[in-house]
Amino acid sequence: MRPERRERTSVRRALMVITVPLTATSLATGPALVAAPATAAPRLTEPRTAATPSSGTPRETVGGQQLAGRGVVVNQTPGVPPPPNIKAASYLIADADTGDVLAAKDPHGRYLPASTIKTLTALALVPKLDPNRLVRPSQAACDVEGTKVGLTPKMSYKVSDLFHAMLMMSANDASVTLAEAYGGMDATLAAMNAEAKRINAHDTKAGSPNGLDKDLGLDVRTQHTSAYDLALILREGMKNPAYRRYMQAIDHQFPAPPTKKERQKGKKVGGYPIHTHNRMLPGERDAYAGMLGGKNGYTVAARQTFVAQAQRDGHTIVISLMRAEERPSKYATQLLDWGFAARGKTEPVGALVAPGTPKSAEKDDESDGVLPNAPLASDDTSRTWLLVSGGTVGALLAIAVLFVVLRRRRRLEALRYGTPAATDDTGS
Repeated sequence: MRPERRERTSVRRALMVITVPLTATSLATGPALVAAPATAAPRLTEPRTAATPSSGTPRETVGGQQLAGRGVVVNQTPGVPPPPNIKAASYLIADADTGDVLAAKDPHGRYLPASTIKTLTALALVPKLDPNRLVRPSQAACDVEGTKVGLTPKMSYKVSDLFHAMLMMSANDASVTLAEAYGGMDATLAAMNAEAKRINAHDTKAGSPNGLDKDLGLDVRTQHTSAYDLALILREGMKNPAYRRYMQAIDHQFPAPPTKKERQKGKKVGGYPIHTHNRMLPGERDAYAGMLGGKNGYTVAARQTFVAQAQRDGHTIVISLMRAEERPSKYATQLLDWGFAARGKTEPVGALVAPGTPKSAEKDDESDGVLPNAPLASDDTSRTWLLVSGGTVGALLAIAVLFVVLRRRRRLEALRYGTPAATDDTGS
């Protein structure tokens, strides 16, 4: 065989060795490029389970397999209307007495919590802090962004007053001060995440004690919860009498430094009334008969979030909703009404699990069951493009080097055998 033919054959073989695997890799990874639209709501993708073991075997969805669904999940029953059609990315309706989940929408979808995360702050700290202990806030706590009760580092506050401010009017400065009382932000977040894990709220990761997100540099990857977990958290918290009192309070006299007039009268401590933000409590604008308590939340990134419990005729319904587009009272009323009407008539789609370690959460992997084991939907596309484009660039460089080597060899052999070398674009 002539040298030039041998070289052409070598080039063709080399190209096949490089390009065939590259083409196969590109085809295999191609579908991931359209896995999620850029306009999707900020939520996390799979897993929707307690944890995924290192072996790669998926675990059962916490609360039941039907709850893995991302759309509306309900066992339609004759005589029972479908759940209300509300503009929220996620919701859950459950019988708080039995734990039966009656209906849900994307119940394990992980979203930004906004101030509903304060239900977890209270769950972790109410049993651990003496309600009569006096706490002096730092200047940083007093200067926190968002809703505040108006703390000052010039005076000390009772822990019970701080819990009232945090759960009644969603005071962010009170939340941070309670975290300082417990030992600081790291200790508080560790306690919150440990409590979430204890009650099997595996969709939850607390990144702050107050639910602020963008102001603290947090996003759905670093702070999230789900409609399912919010129901677990509130249901567990309402078992504690002190927690329940804070949730049900409508008015409270909050302490403050005395005014000049008050000092003249000999008063050492002044104060002012604070009022609940839960408009569904008795006497409020959107009062709901039987409302036991709840917590609202809102940030621009999280939209409207809400979790609440109500009781009628000896039965308790818990509802939660995330990323709602309208004020939560309207949607919560519809969800609660449907829950009371459907309770005992429709087959449950799952269950609110009890605290402890269910079979599906045993032997959590290194992510400890709190952080997601799968990439974010918003990250899939960029990571795949990086993989494909990086592989393509590497392959092209390899081909270029191969051509240079073969061309030099061709010239040498042409000189050796006295055959003319093939011309190239450079004319060299």
